Amino acid sequence: MSGFTPFAGRRIAVVGLGKAGLPAALRLREWGAAITAWDDKENARAEAERAGLTVAEPVAGGFDTLLLSPGIPHIRPRIHPAAEAARACGAPIVVDVELLFEAVRASGSRARFAGITGTNGKSTTTALLGHILEQAGVPVAVGGNLGTAALSMPILPDNGVYVLEMSSYMLERIAHVRFNTAVMLNLSLDHIDRHGDMAGYRAAKLRIFASQTPDDLAILGDDDAMTAEVSGLVAHTIHVSGEHACPGGVWAESGVLRDDAGVIMDLAEAPTLPGAHNAQNAAAAAAMALHLGVPRAGLPAAIRSYPGLPHRHEQVGVIRGVRFVNDSKATNADSTARALASHAKVVWIAGGTGKEGGIEPLVPWFGRIAHAFLIGRDGPEFAATLAREGVPHTVLDTLEQALPAAAAAAWAGAADIVLLSPAAASWDQFTGFDQRGDRFRTLVQQMGAA
Repeated sequence: MSGFTPFAGRRIAVVGLGKAGLPAALRLREWGAAITAWDDKENARAEAERAGLTVAEPVAGGFDTLLLSPGIPHIRPRIHPAAEAARACGAPIVVDVELLFEAVRASGSRARFAGITGTNGKSTTTALLGHILEQAGVPVAVGGNLGTAALSMPILPDNGVYVLEMSSYMLERIAHVRFNTAVMLNLSLDHIDRHGDMAGYRAAKLRIFASQTPDDLAILGDDDAMTAEVSGLVAHTIHVSGEHACPGGVWAESGVLRDDAGVIMDLAEAPTLPGAHNAQNAAAAAAMALHLGVPRAGLPAAIRSYPGLPHRHEQVGVIRGVRFVNDSKATNADSTARALASHAKVVWIAGGTGKEGGIEPLVPWFGRIAHAFLIGRDGPEFAATLAREGVPHTVLDTLEQALPAAAAAAWAGAADIVLLSPAAASWDQFTGFDQRGDRFRTLVQQMGAA
């Protein structure tokens, strides 16, 4: 928008100049702000200087607002110096979604905001809702914690919808963002170092509903007690489930998606959404879409055509009758439980940097593991748990070693699925879950071409 300067006269410090931070600094400068940019990494500072930004470590009194990358802590486990400077001068510490919301409203647009959070399923639900809206002809921008950063999004028209995946790191820094519809899918142990304890983590997640009004829709997943028991929200509240009826909401029973009006569709027709966890994701996306005005009759075709996301139960190949599934995004046991629950029998590849509790929460699903191939730093720890429960397993080191061994076991008749669902972070051997999943995909493709 030419001449649009909603932040004219505002001094904004942007700290953390990664894939979201640098574009945010440039957009805010375009929108009239006086920007001070900083990153603890020298190469990131050099890139900002090349872009013509003022690069300096923020000092108290030198800025009015601190845009701090979500991954940089402002309280726990340690306070970043920029956050200390913000506290010293009373400057708010915000996330980019907060500034996007402010800019959209300053433009006069009445575009709506849809927010998705939860420990697991956020990305699938976000992408699915965006796909449904796009198929319905609604102007839509999809991103946030997934994909496009908030301040790289366009200003949408009045009938547009911003569909935003919101992490707990982002939610603890919003103040005024009003989500016309928002969902908390589930809660399980995660990010305790950042939030202090489970109560702090839950409180951060619940901020997604903080600015809602009675005209808005709050959606709660009904498949875990900590989410289902939430009460006292201002917005109209419904529940969704992938397992049982939720009158007044949307739910799936035996894989059939329903609401009070009857059957919406059989999710067996949506191969990219396997399992009860994805049934709840589909129920949430459907409920949000209906609230946003998508015709009920349009839901089945849109859900059927959803292409899925990389690294989230992504089928990357079929070789000699065995399916190879990339679920590298499963960086904790709860995520992997959802993957294992989707199949009767698998050859499992797991391991990496385990979370607290390791794979103990997966014991109820161990009967679905024909053989496990374990990699990475905590492979031996995972092996000890499997040995105690009598699950066949092999400890290796790398994905390059595990994949051919897993494929051979599957081809020998152990199972018709090789599942990479690590139940662990990837930092010991990869730069992130995406690099790990990309490597798995490449190895499968090379094996299929051999």
